[in-house]
Amino acid sequence: MSPYRRYKFPWRPGNRFETLVDSSVFFPRMLDTIGTARHYILLEMYLVTSGAVTDRFIAALLAAAARGVQVYLLLDDFGAQRLTPHDRARLARPGIEIVYYNPLHSYSRLYNLYRILWLKTTRGLYRNHRKLLLIDGECAFAGGAGLTDEVEPPHAPGLQWRETMVEIHGPVLADWQRLFAESWDRYAEQPLGLPAATPAAVSDGGKGRVTVNEARRRMGIQRSLLKQIKRAEHRIWFATAYFIPSWTLRRRLKQAAGRGIDVRLLLPGPITDHPGARYASRRYYARLLHSGLRIFEYTPRFFHAKTVLCDDWVTIGSCNFDRWNLQWNLEANQEIDDPAMAGAVAAMFEADYANSVEQTAEAWAQRGWHQRLLEWFWRRVERLSLKIRHRRRR
Repeated sequence: MSPYRRYKFPWRPGNRFETLVDSSVFFPRMLDTIGTARHYILLEMYLVTSGAVTDRFIAALLAAAARGVQVYLLLDDFGAQRLTPHDRARLARPGIEIVYYNPLHSYSRLYNLYRILWLKTTRGLYRNHRKLLLIDGECAFAGGAGLTDEVEPPHAPGLQWRETMVEIHGPVLADWQRLFAESWDRYAEQPLGLPAATPAAVSDGGKGRVTVNEARRRMGIQRSLLKQIKRAEHRIWFATAYFIPSWTLRRRLKQAAGRGIDVRLLLPGPITDHPGARYASRRYYARLLHSGLRIFEYTPRFFHAKTVLCDDWVTIGSCNFDRWNLQWNLEANQEIDDPAMAGAVAAMFEADYANSVEQTAEAWAQRGWHQRLLEWFWRRVERLSLKIRHRRRR
């Protein structure tokens, strides 16, 4: 079977990757790169809210447009609902084009619930959760960060989200640009129309592949992850912000631990933006711990990174691997097969483990009834949400 059937893009050699940890590192790097743009900027974001972070990016984009750079913004309509009319007006200028992915009928939650539960239409649930900044077909940033002060609170820098982005150079940039163009062309009045990116291979660069999930139509990220877990020989280190895995993923992880693989989960601790999701995920702890997995909860700040390390294979991107994301969202990850990059990611994991609390099967069995009740309740809520199914209305 052609790799374009099972996976949207093939593996490509000759790429350079660098992990960027926390917004104090990757936001300045992204802004500096915008400042060097000569031809075009592609920015694809899920969460964009008005505030100090977005102000910095708007200023950089306006400056780029003023010097003749063409700017294309692809924003998810739901994720950008807190972008104020003032900021939208600032961006409505020559040289900047904005497209909103899957526009909603309304931002009213009650009306949207009415459409889902009564009218049986779930079209509004399909969202673009990808995060990408691509400059001139020469450099890109991908990962899990949105443009919001929640990621980097201006008055509480110590509470910035623990987040990871990857900086990318090399042939895989052509695939990232093609992916952007496909989503853009679906909702824009005019197609993107940029020439295909042709970045040169980096000498001594590593192999990379862009993998995507397309809301149940193509599940390349999930398929690749399960394959890597099955073939792992030494370690499977798995970090995500929302751990509500499928039965198949849980089974693969337990099987790997059973054959002696070092399987570790790195998940958010008490500081989280969705406490319900954390309680729902903790329903899985007991069986996973008894199967030999190790579970670490990151405590200093909210842990929002999405990274998996299987031996020397790495994936970093927007996908949380929870069942809601897999059913409804567009996701994109950068896969990397490179021992040097794997070493850097392993060091990143080790630093995070040092700032985490490890849960053990013995301690977990002693947790109180209040904790158990919250886990039971949110597990039921999670199961109800998964019963929503797509029904076309004509």
